[in-house]
Amino acid sequence: MTSKYFMLAILLFWSCKSSSNSTVPPEQNKTSTEVEIIENKLPIADPYVLYHNGTYYAYGTRVNGFEVYISEDLKHWKRSEHLALSPENSWGDRWFWAPEVYYVESKNKFYMFYSVDEHICVATSSKPEGPFIQQEQKPIVSEKAIDTHFYINEDGTPYLYFVRFTGGNVIWVAEMDDDLRSIKPETLTECIRAQEPWERKQGTIAEGPSVLKRGDTFYLMYSANHFESKDYAVGYATATSPKGPWKKYEGNPILRRDMPAASGLVGTGHGAPFVTPNGGFKYIYHAHASENSVGPRTSYINDMEFSADGVIRIFGDAIHPVVVK
Repeated sequence: MTSKYFMLAILLFWSCKSSSNSTVPPEQNKTSTEVEIIENKLPIADPYVLYHNGTYYAYGTRVNGFEVYISEDLKHWKRSEHLALSPENSWGDRWFWAPEVYYVESKNKFYMFYSVDEHICVATSSKPEGPFIQQEQKPIVSEKAIDTHFYINEDGTPYLYFVRFTGGNVIWVAEMDDDLRSIKPETLTECIRAQEPWERKQGTIAEGPSVLKRGDTFYLMYSANHFESKDYAVGYATATSPKGPWKKYEGNPILRRDMPAASGLVGTGHGAPFVTPNGGFKYIYHAHASENSVGPRTSYINDMEFSADGVIRIFGDAIHPVVVK
């Protein structure tokens, strides 16, 4: 080391030592990045993110009922001490899957659509963290169904997308009644079923729908294959109406284990897009625990964008969220 750099090192040492001996209490010297990590993952499957009033809320499949995780930066998440939805506030008592939460301004309420015991239900709350309560404890439809997604069109018509077991897992849509607790059965319309080779690596399954609109085009994102398959993957279709008919993107899938955005993860899918404060998009999804074990599944977040010609791309290095104290 030259004398120049030796003297610089000495000066830096004494500068740091002087700062550490200041009268400022230690807790005030901590930066916002000094957090205690209690779980080195976001331990939910079928994840969904709601951004509301400057805060992100994540919900997913893990326990009976649903937890809620809260973050301001998408990397560090705090688990709420209380369940967002408790089993006693819901119809059904097992297989709580795939919750999605929406703020409906006209109702001034938060709505949680979810699956329980292979039926679809809805509960409401005045706060995004809950508690959510199912006011009328019965399913939205009497038949078995899973994986709900709620969408309000620009004309005010509410739609519910969900998976029916009609020759495999098939995505359907129906208009909802004004109470947002029931559908209009006469409007039921099939949207997506697994038919392409990439969708049928394991099972005949299309599930996990999400709908976006860009310009005059509606986009329906979905996952295909059995969730236990390493080739569980994400694709999308487009339409000029929220009820379709839907045309699948020829470049599907857009997220799978062999693609750069997956970064070596397997079983990538059943996610949801969400909008960030700067108007950009991100996509949260789950992946298998490892190459050799499906569970416990963990959630990750990637950037998402629409190209100039309307193609969805999921890209970039994945955020590996953690749970903090």
